[in-house]
Amino acid sequence: MVKQTTIKNEISLKGVGLHTGQEVTMTFKPAPVNNGFTFVRVDLEGQPIIEADANYVVNTQRGTNLEKLGVKIQTSEHVLAAFVGCDVDNVIIELDASEPPIMDGSSKYFVEAIEKAGVVEQDAERNVYVVKEVISYMDEVTGSEITIIPSDEYCVTAMVDFGTKVLGTQNATMKSISEFKTEIADCRTFSFLHELEGLLEHGLIKGGDLNNAIVYVDKEISSETMERLKVAFGKDNISVKPNGVLDNLTLHYPNEAARHKLLDVVGDLALIGTKIKGKVIANKPGHFVNTMFAKKMSKIIKNEQKNQVPVFDLNKEPLMDVTKIMSMLPHRNPFLLVDRILEMSDTHVVGLKNVTMNEEFFVGHFPGAPVMPGVLIIEAMAQTGGILILSTVPDPENYLTYFMKIDNVKFKHKVLPGDTLIFKLTLLSPIRRGICHMQASAYANGKLVTEAELMAQIVKKN
Repeated sequence: MVKQTTIKNEISLKGVGLHTGQEVTMTFKPAPVNNGFTFVRVDLEGQPIIEADANYVVNTQRGTNLEKLGVKIQTSEHVLAAFVGCDVDNVIIELDASEPPIMDGSSKYFVEAIEKAGVVEQDAERNVYVVKEVISYMDEVTGSEITIIPSDEYCVTAMVDFGTKVLGTQNATMKSISEFKTEIADCRTFSFLHELEGLLEHGLIKGGDLNNAIVYVDKEISSETMERLKVAFGKDNISVKPNGVLDNLTLHYPNEAARHKLLDVVGDLALIGTKIKGKVIANKPGHFVNTMFAKKMSKIIKNEQKNQVPVFDLNKEPLMDVTKIMSMLPHRNPFLLVDRILEMSDTHVVGLKNVTMNEEFFVGHFPGAPVMPGVLIIEAMAQTGGILILSTVPDPENYLTYFMKIDNVKFKHKVLPGDTLIFKLTLLSPIRRGICHMQASAYANGKLVTEAELMAQIVKKN
């Protein structure tokens, strides 16, 4: 079992946002289990929280930008990539502006801050989604595509084709997340000269300078453009190196552009909200296709988790057999609808019922086509939940259980003679004054057949 992790101590960094040009202080703080990555705008009233969630992506122009209830976080990908690359699960990221500092245009300084803060294990199991089949997303307009296939660990390959002589086609691969810190983290963001001109025109690169973005010169620089670049970057002289890169920067790797695209993929896919075990193959990745793929993965994972059928050893000695159940529940034939209790804790209970053709309700429901009535499935789940609530009193035989409310009932599949029903009920809130509010699920044949929210109360017999 792999445990969740967070940082040991809080730590702060200062810098400017690439596109806003605003001075910003960013502080990483330890977070509780299952927190994930959350941004907090400490400069705004109420210090609103924006979760790192693909469903909050509103714009992918020059970065992955999130918005929740009008509160924005810009260019989130480099920070998120650092936490994924350092194998951190939970962290609070406080900002006093909308955009994290660009630093040198990579994740390097964020990784260094995380390592300085330290990483500690937490007392909770890490949730990992294991990829079992091929999942893809393609942007028909650009031809960009991301595919994930089964693999023993999380690895990423990025294949990019920029269609220019100065850069051309590049590939980069991260075979394991352990390679991120040494092979990927220091790869800086980049731009082409023709893109830079448009950004400068629209005032979208106020925090940029020649130390935090590689600029590939894919066209001849006019004297007018040269002067604007000097002003924008605060330089007296600007020139182009033989490898087509604007001066003042030396490439860390020949394929640094592809490695940075891989870094972006890692950061954007952090928005899935769950660790992944699978191999990502990204062909011409960009923030739009990355985040659309993240949204698709997030939806698939949530649907699978919602419909996931728990596995129980039915051959194991039950916690309670039918005799013990009857010592707690007042129900008797033909209305006792639980045969065994398999598990029970302070917050959940698991029961079982073997459905046979001998059930009296099959006589009339329906002749020639026996189907267990949905209302009796609900009753069976309630009886299982009754065991949980009655276990909180010393004399359960002196109490009766009554329904108070039933909400959000869904019947998904028929229950037939010969089926084995498994009921799992989990408390939605602590039991108070004998009132129990539960999420109830019934499973049969490896499928979720019924679900509902149940509320009941135990009352002492007169």
